Amino acid sequence: MATFELSHNDIKCIMIGASAGGLNAIKFILQQLDYISIPIVIIQHLSARQLDLIPDYFSEIDKINLLFVSDKMKIENNVYFAPPNFHLLVENENLFALNTDEKVNYSRPSIDVFMESAADVFEENLLAIVLTGANCDGTKGSVYVKKNKGHVIVQDPETAEFGYMPKSVIMHGKFDKILNLDEISKIIKLIQDGDKNE
Repeated sequence: MATFELSHNDIKCIMIGASAGGLNAIKFILQQLDYISIPIVIIQHLSARQLDLIPDYFSEIDKINLLFVSDKMKIENNVYFAPPNFHLLVENENLFALNTDEKVNYSRPSIDVFMESAADVFEENLLAIVLTGANCDGTKGSVYVKKNKGHVIVQDPETAEFGYMPKSVIMHGKFDKILNLDEISKIIKLIQDGDKNE
């Protein structure tokens, strides 16, 4: 697969959307990183009872800050998880917001909701990544991101624990590249490390 040509200067926010099987995929990606210079926002479908499992599950990742978003939290250079039972939005380049509007794709947080909000704010400076999952969340969002000149990467469904969600984006959405987790990790790492090489 050809290299996806994005630089540190091109991207101001990286978002990762995942559902079933997502925690394993996200952990793999985060384990490759030792430096966060651009915020990474993770929209993972989680139930409230799974919330307490997150710190232990990601306990080996100690080089970067992993935070659950609270309302009006400032966007800094960390890895952020959307909290269960809330939609996560971007108010501006510096501020998150939460709401409890109706579920979208049976989900709250919804990947589509965040993608649309982030695309409005970051436009061509957004990189959206859709990983493993068992529903179609992220498909409409991918179209909106591309409409706003952002960038979309989809996990290769053949390599996903649950291929339905990335396959839905490929069949009905918009995207730039279909990549496996290793390729996705390398792109994120190159973008994060970009300012070290400038």
